[in-house]
Amino acid sequence: MQFHTELVPESLPHSIGLNSRIVTIGSCFAEVMGRRLADHKLTVLDNPFGTIFNPVSIVRLLTMALYGTPPDEDRYIERDGTWFHYDFHSSLWATNRDELRTLLIRTLAQTGLALREANFLFLTLGSAVVYRHIETGKVVANCHKMPGQLFEKYLYQIDHLRDELTRLLKILRKANPKLNVLLTVSPVRHTRDTLPINQVSKSTLRVIAHELTVWNNWVSYFPAYELMIDDLRDYRFYEADLIHPNALAHDYIFDKLAESAFDAELRDFIVQWSKLKKSLAHRPLYGNSPAHEQFLGRLLTQLESLSAQVDVSAELAAVRSRLKGGEQPESQSADRKDGEIEFA
Repeated sequence: MQFHTELVPESLPHSIGLNSRIVTIGSCFAEVMGRRLADHKLTVLDNPFGTIFNPVSIVRLLTMALYGTPPDEDRYIERDGTWFHYDFHSSLWATNRDELRTLLIRTLAQTGLALREANFLFLTLGSAVVYRHIETGKVVANCHKMPGQLFEKYLYQIDHLRDELTRLLKILRKANPKLNVLLTVSPVRHTRDTLPINQVSKSTLRVIAHELTVWNNWVSYFPAYELMIDDLRDYRFYEADLIHPNALAHDYIFDKLAESAFDAELRDFIVQWSKLKKSLAHRPLYGNSPAHEQFLGRLLTQLESLSAQVDVSAELAAVRSRLKGGEQPESQSADRKDGEIEFA
Protein backbone atom coordinates (compact mmCIF):
# COMPACT_ATOMS: atom_id res chain seq x y z
CA MET A 1 0.00 0.00 0.00
CA GLN A 2 1.16 3.53 -0.75
CA PHE A 3 0.85 6.07 2.08
CA HIS A 4 2.71 8.90 0.41
CA THR A 5 1.94 10.93 -2.70
CA GLU A 6 5.31 11.78 -4.18
CA LEU A 7 5.63 14.88 -6.30
CA VAL A 8 8.25 14.55 -9.02
CA PRO A 9 8.97 18.03 -10.46
CA GLU A 10 9.39 18.30 -14.20
CA SER A 11 12.89 18.92 -15.52
CA LEU A 12 13.49 22.61 -15.96
CA PRO A 13 14.09 23.79 -19.54
CA HIS A 14 17.33 25.53 -18.51
CA SER A 15 19.67 23.42 -16.39
CA ILE A 16 21.90 24.76 -13.63
CA GLY A 17 25.55 23.79 -13.99
CA LEU A 18 28.59 23.88 -11.73
CA ASN A 19 29.71 27.18 -13.27
CA SER A 20 26.30 28.85 -13.12
CA ARG A 21 26.07 32.15 -11.28
CA ILE A 22 22.99 32.48 -9.09
CA VAL A 23 21.22 35.24 -7.18
CA THR A 24 18.55 34.39 -4.60
CA ILE A 25 15.98 36.97 -3.49
CA GLY A 26 12.90 36.76 -1.32
CA SER A 27 11.67 35.02 1.80
CA CYS A 28 13.74 33.04 4.31
CA PHE A 29 13.24 29.96 2.12
CA ALA A 30 15.25 31.70 -0.63
CA GLU A 31 18.04 32.16 1.90
CA VAL A 32 17.94 28.51 2.96
CA MET A 33 18.18 27.26 -0.63
CA GLY A 34 20.84 29.83 -1.46
CA ARG A 35 22.95 28.71 1.49
CA ARG A 36 22.69 25.08 0.39
CA LEU A 37 23.68 25.98 -3.15
CA ALA A 38 26.70 27.86 -1.81
CA ASP A 39 27.57 24.95 0.47
CA HIS A 40 27.79 22.83 -2.67
CA LYS A 41 30.30 25.27 -4.14
CA LEU A 42 28.05 27.13 -6.58
CA THR A 43 28.59 30.86 -7.06
CA VAL A 44 25.67 32.44 -5.18
CA LEU A 45 24.71 35.90 -4.00
CA ASP A 46 22.33 34.78 -1.27
CA ASN A 47 19.44 37.10 -0.33
CA PRO A 48 21.54 40.28 -0.13
CA PHE A 49 18.62 42.42 1.14
CA GLY A 50 17.67 39.99 3.88
CA THR A 51 14.28 38.32 4.18
CA ILE A 52 11.77 40.07 1.92
CA PHE A 53 8.29 38.55 1.88
CA ASN A 54 6.12 40.64 -0.42
CA PRO A 55 6.56 41.01 -4.21
CA VAL A 56 6.09 44.81 -4.09
CA SER A 57 9.24 45.27 -2.02
CA ILE A 58 11.15 42.70 -4.08
CA VAL A 59 10.32 44.57 -7.29
CA ARG A 60 11.31 47.87 -5.72
CA LEU A 61 14.68 46.63 -4.48
CA LEU A 62 15.69 44.84 -7.68
CA THR A 63 14.66 47.85 -9.75
CA MET A 64 16.76 50.13 -7.54
CA ALA A 65 19.71 47.73 -7.86
CA LEU A 66 19.56 47.64 -11.66
CA TYR A 67 18.92 51.36 -12.14
CA GLY A 68 21.45 52.47 -9.52
CA THR A 69 18.78 54.33 -7.58
CA PRO A 70 19.78 55.27 -4.01
CA PRO A 71 17.48 54.40 -1.08
CA ASP A 72 14.68 56.86 -0.32
CA GLU A 73 15.84 59.43 2.20
CA ASP A 74 12.42 59.59 3.87
CA ARG A 75 12.42 55.87 4.76
CA TYR A 76 15.30 55.79 7.22
CA ILE A 77 14.24 55.28 10.83
CA GLU A 78 16.01 55.19 14.17
CA ARG A 79 14.99 52.86 16.99
CA ASP A 80 16.82 52.56 20.30
CA GLY A 81 20.02 53.99 18.85
CA THR A 82 20.00 51.76 15.76
CA TRP A 83 19.19 52.85 12.20
CA PHE A 84 17.09 50.87 9.71
CA HIS A 85 15.41 51.46 6.35
CA TYR A 86 11.84 50.50 5.56
CA ASP A 87 12.80 49.00 2.18
CA PHE A 88 15.27 46.53 3.71
CA HIS A 89 15.31 43.75 6.28
CA SER A 90 16.49 44.49 9.82
CA SER A 91 19.68 42.47 9.20
CA LEU A 92 20.89 45.60 7.36
CA TRP A 93 21.42 48.19 10.10
CA ALA A 94 23.96 50.67 11.41
CA THR A 95 24.59 52.93 14.39
CA ASN A 96 24.08 56.11 12.33
CA ARG A 97 22.25 57.18 9.20
CA ASP A 98 25.31 57.86 7.03
CA GLU A 99 26.83 54.48 7.81
CA LEU A 100 23.57 52.74 6.92
CA ARG A 101 23.25 54.73 3.67
CA THR A 102 26.75 53.61 2.65
CA LEU A 103 25.92 49.99 3.46
CA LEU A 104 22.66 50.04 1.51
CA ILE A 105 24.16 51.72 -1.56
CA ARG A 106 27.00 49.18 -1.56
CA THR A 107 24.52 46.29 -1.25
CA LEU A 108 22.38 47.62 -4.10
CA ALA A 109 25.44 48.05 -6.34
CA GLN A 110 26.68 44.55 -5.52
CA THR A 111 23.26 43.09 -6.31
CA GLY A 112 22.92 45.02 -9.57
CA LEU A 113 26.29 43.75 -10.75
CA ALA A 114 25.45 40.18 -9.74
CA LEU A 115 22.12 40.31 -11.59
CA ARG A 116 23.83 41.46 -14.79
CA GLU A 117 26.30 38.57 -14.59
CA ALA A 118 23.93 35.86 -13.29
CA ASN A 119 22.62 32.87 -15.17
CA PHE A 120 19.77 32.31 -12.72
CA LEU A 121 17.65 34.38 -10.37
CA PHE A 122 15.85 32.37 -7.67
CA LEU A 123 12.84 34.51 -6.76
CA THR A 124 10.84 33.26 -3.76
CA LEU A 125 7.50 34.96 -3.12
CA GLY A 126 6.41 34.76 0.51
CA SER A 127 3.17 36.65 0.98
CA ALA A 128 0.68 38.85 -0.85
CA VAL A 129 -0.13 40.57 2.45
CA VAL A 130 1.65 43.91 2.73
CA TYR A 131 2.18 46.65 5.31
CA ARG A 132 1.77 50.22 4.09
CA HIS A 133 3.45 53.02 6.00
CA ILE A 134 0.56 55.43 6.51
CA GLU A 135 2.65 58.64 6.64
CA THR A 136 4.43 58.04 3.31
CA GLY A 137 1.75 55.86 1.69
CA LYS A 138 4.38 53.31 0.63
CA VAL A 139 4.61 49.56 1.20
CA VAL A 140 7.44 48.56 3.55
CA ALA A 141 9.60 45.45 3.40
CA ASN A 142 9.91 45.33 7.19
CA CYS A 143 8.21 47.23 10.03
CA HIS A 144 11.34 47.03 12.22
CA LYS A 145 9.20 46.60 15.35
CA MET A 146 7.79 50.10 15.06
CA PRO A 147 4.30 50.75 16.56
CA GLY A 148 1.53 48.98 14.68
CA GLN A 149 -0.60 52.12 14.32
CA LEU A 150 1.99 53.49 11.87
CA PHE A 151 0.97 50.86 9.28
CA GLU A 152 -2.01 49.61 7.37
CA LYS A 153 -2.08 45.87 6.68
CA TYR A 154 -3.96 44.47 3.70
CA LEU A 155 -3.96 41.86 0.93
CA TYR A 156 -2.47 43.36 -2.22
CA GLN A 157 -4.70 43.18 -5.28
CA ILE A 158 -3.74 40.38 -7.67
CA ASP A 159 -3.79 42.51 -10.83
CA HIS A 160 -1.42 45.04 -9.29
CA LEU A 161 0.97 42.30 -8.15
CA ARG A 162 0.92 40.79 -11.63
CA ASP A 163 1.71 44.17 -13.17
CA GLU A 164 4.57 44.77 -10.72
CA LEU A 165 6.23 41.42 -11.40
CA THR A 166 5.69 41.71 -15.16
CA ARG A 167 7.42 45.09 -15.08
CA LEU A 168 10.30 43.59 -13.11
CA LEU A 169 10.78 40.81 -15.65
CA LYS A 170 11.03 43.34 -18.47
CA ILE A 171 13.71 45.27 -16.55
CA LEU A 172 15.64 42.07 -15.80
CA ARG A 173 15.47 40.88 -19.41
CA LYS A 174 16.79 44.20 -20.68
CA ALA A 175 19.62 44.27 -18.14
CA ASN A 176 20.64 40.62 -18.69
CA PRO A 177 19.25 38.81 -21.76
CA LYS A 178 20.86 35.50 -20.70
CA LEU A 179 19.18 35.46 -17.26
CA ASN A 180 16.75 32.67 -16.38
CA VAL A 181 14.29 33.20 -13.53
CA LEU A 182 13.19 30.39 -11.24
CA LEU A 183 10.03 31.29 -9.31
CA THR A 184 8.98 29.61 -6.09
CA VAL A 185 6.27 30.24 -3.54
CA SER A 186 7.62 29.96 -0.02
CA PRO A 187 6.30 26.98 1.96
CA VAL A 188 6.57 29.02 5.19
CA ARG A 189 3.05 29.48 6.61
CA HIS A 190 2.09 33.02 7.62
CA THR A 191 -0.24 32.04 10.44
CA ARG A 192 -0.29 35.57 11.89
CA ASP A 193 -2.37 36.55 8.86
CA THR A 194 -4.80 33.74 9.86
CA LEU A 195 -4.83 30.45 7.99
CA PRO A 196 -7.67 31.48 5.61
CA ILE A 197 -5.84 34.67 4.57
CA ASN A 198 -2.56 32.77 4.31
CA GLN A 199 -4.23 30.40 1.87
CA VAL A 200 -5.63 33.28 -0.20
CA SER A 201 -2.20 34.92 -0.18
CA LYS A 202 -0.35 31.79 -1.30
CA SER A 203 -2.99 31.10 -3.96
CA THR A 204 -2.62 34.62 -5.32
CA LEU A 205 1.14 34.23 -5.62
CA ARG A 206 0.79 30.77 -7.17
CA VAL A 207 -1.61 32.02 -9.86
CA ILE A 208 0.73 34.88 -10.77
CA ALA A 209 3.76 32.59 -10.86
CA HIS A 210 1.92 30.24 -13.22
CA GLU A 211 0.90 33.05 -15.56
CA LEU A 212 4.42 34.46 -15.69
CA THR A 213 5.82 31.07 -16.73
CA VAL A 214 3.20 30.77 -19.47
CA TRP A 215 4.07 34.19 -20.90
CA ASN A 216 7.88 33.94 -20.62
CA ASN A 217 9.85 30.91 -21.75
CA TRP A 218 12.86 32.01 -19.67
CA VAL A 219 10.81 31.93 -16.45
CA SER A 220 10.22 28.58 -14.72
CA TYR A 221 8.46 27.44 -11.56
CA PHE A 222 9.80 25.05 -8.96
CA PRO A 223 7.06 23.55 -6.69
CA ALA A 224 8.67 24.05 -3.27
CA TYR A 225 5.28 25.02 -1.82
CA GLU A 226 3.56 21.94 -3.23
CA LEU A 227 6.37 19.65 -2.07
CA MET A 228 5.88 20.87 1.49
CA ILE A 229 2.08 21.01 1.54
CA ASP A 230 1.13 18.02 -0.62
CA ASP A 231 4.15 15.70 -0.72
CA LEU A 232 5.62 15.86 2.79
CA ARG A 233 2.26 16.87 4.29
CA ASP A 234 3.12 16.16 7.92
CA TYR A 235 3.98 18.29 10.96
CA ARG A 236 7.07 16.18 11.62
CA PHE A 237 8.66 18.11 8.73
CA TYR A 238 8.13 21.46 10.49
CA GLU A 239 10.11 23.21 13.19
CA ALA A 240 8.60 23.39 16.69
CA ASP A 241 6.75 26.58 15.68
CA LEU A 242 4.76 24.53 13.12
CA ILE A 243 5.39 27.31 10.60
CA HIS A 244 8.88 26.84 9.17
CA PRO A 245 10.06 23.69 7.35
CA ASN A 246 12.78 21.87 9.29
CA ALA A 247 16.17 20.61 8.09
CA LEU A 248 14.71 17.28 6.96
CA ALA A 249 12.20 19.09 4.75
CA HIS A 250 14.93 21.35 3.38
CA ASP A 251 17.01 18.29 2.49
CA TYR A 252 14.08 16.70 0.68
CA ILE A 253 13.17 19.84 -1.25
CA PHE A 254 16.79 20.52 -2.18
CA ASP A 255 17.17 16.95 -3.48
CA LYS A 256 14.08 17.49 -5.64
CA LEU A 257 15.56 20.74 -6.91
CA ALA A 258 18.76 18.90 -7.83
CA GLU A 259 16.80 16.25 -9.72
CA SER A 260 14.81 18.74 -11.77
CA ALA A 261 17.18 21.69 -12.19
CA PHE A 262 20.80 20.48 -12.09
CA ASP A 263 22.66 19.10 -15.08
CA ALA A 264 24.35 15.67 -14.88
CA GLU A 265 27.80 17.11 -14.15
CA LEU A 266 26.54 19.14 -11.21
CA ARG A 267 24.58 16.21 -9.77
CA ASP A 268 27.69 14.03 -9.94
CA PHE A 269 29.76 16.76 -8.31
CA ILE A 270 27.27 17.16 -5.46
CA VAL A 271 27.50 13.44 -4.66
CA GLN A 272 31.29 13.66 -4.67
CA TRP A 273 31.36 16.86 -2.62
CA SER A 274 28.93 15.49 -0.02
CA LYS A 275 31.33 12.63 0.66
CA LEU A 276 34.26 15.03 0.90
CA LYS A 277 32.37 17.22 3.38
CA LYS A 278 31.87 14.23 5.65
CA SER A 279 35.59 13.49 5.44
CA LEU A 280 36.40 17.13 6.25
CA ALA A 281 34.22 16.93 9.36
CA HIS A 282 35.94 13.75 10.60
CA ARG A 283 38.13 14.04 13.69
CA PRO A 284 40.43 11.25 14.99
CA LEU A 285 39.82 9.45 18.26
CA TYR A 286 43.51 9.14 19.10
CA GLY A 287 45.25 12.18 17.65
CA ASN A 288 47.29 12.41 14.48
CA SER A 289 48.16 8.73 14.11
CA PRO A 290 49.99 7.54 10.98
CA ALA A 291 46.70 6.14 9.69
CA HIS A 292 44.97 9.48 10.16
CA GLU A 293 47.82 11.33 8.46
CA GLN A 294 47.39 9.02 5.47
CA PHE A 295 43.65 9.81 5.56
CA LEU A 296 44.40 13.55 5.50
CA GLY A 297 46.89 13.07 2.67
CA ARG A 298 44.26 11.34 0.54
CA LEU A 299 41.77 14.07 1.40
CA LEU A 300 44.30 16.73 0.38
CA THR A 301 44.83 15.00 -2.98
CA GLN A 302 41.07 14.82 -3.60
CA LEU A 303 40.65 18.51 -2.83
CA GLU A 304 43.55 19.49 -5.07
CA SER A 305 41.95 17.56 -7.92
CA LEU A 306 38.81 19.68 -7.51
CA SER A 307 40.62 23.02 -7.27
CA ALA A 308 40.43 23.54 -11.04
CA GLN A 309 36.62 23.27 -10.90
CA VAL A 310 35.66 25.10 -7.72
CA ASP A 311 37.23 27.23 -5.03
CA VAL A 312 38.41 24.89 -2.26
CA SER A 313 41.14 27.17 -0.92
CA ALA A 314 39.60 27.31 2.58
CA GLU A 315 39.29 23.53 2.76
CA LEU A 316 42.85 23.02 1.48
CA ALA A 317 44.20 25.42 4.10
CA ALA A 318 42.29 23.63 6.85
CA VAL A 319 43.60 20.18 5.87
CA ARG A 320 47.18 21.44 5.52
CA SER A 321 46.91 23.03 8.95
CA ARG A 322 45.71 19.76 10.42
CA LEU A 323 48.59 17.90 8.79
CA LYS A 324 51.09 20.42 10.09
CA GLY A 325 49.86 21.04 13.59
CA GLY A 326 48.17 17.82 14.63
CA GLU A 327 44.70 17.47 16.09
CA GLN A 328 43.20 17.09 19.55
CA PRO A 329 41.72 13.59 19.83
CA GLU A 330 37.97 13.37 20.31
CA SER A 331 38.49 11.18 23.40
CA GLN A 332 40.20 14.11 25.14
CA SER A 333 37.15 16.33 25.00
CA ALA A 334 37.30 19.23 27.44
CA ASP A 335 33.83 18.50 28.79
CA ARG A 336 34.85 15.00 29.99
CA LYS A 337 35.48 14.85 33.72
CA ASP A 338 38.76 13.61 35.15
CA GLY A 339 38.62 9.91 35.91
CA GLU A 340 35.49 9.42 33.83
CA ILE A 341 35.54 6.15 31.93
CA GLU A 342 34.67 6.35 28.24
CA PHE A 343 33.16 3.23 26.68
CA ALA A 344 33.63 2.59 22.98
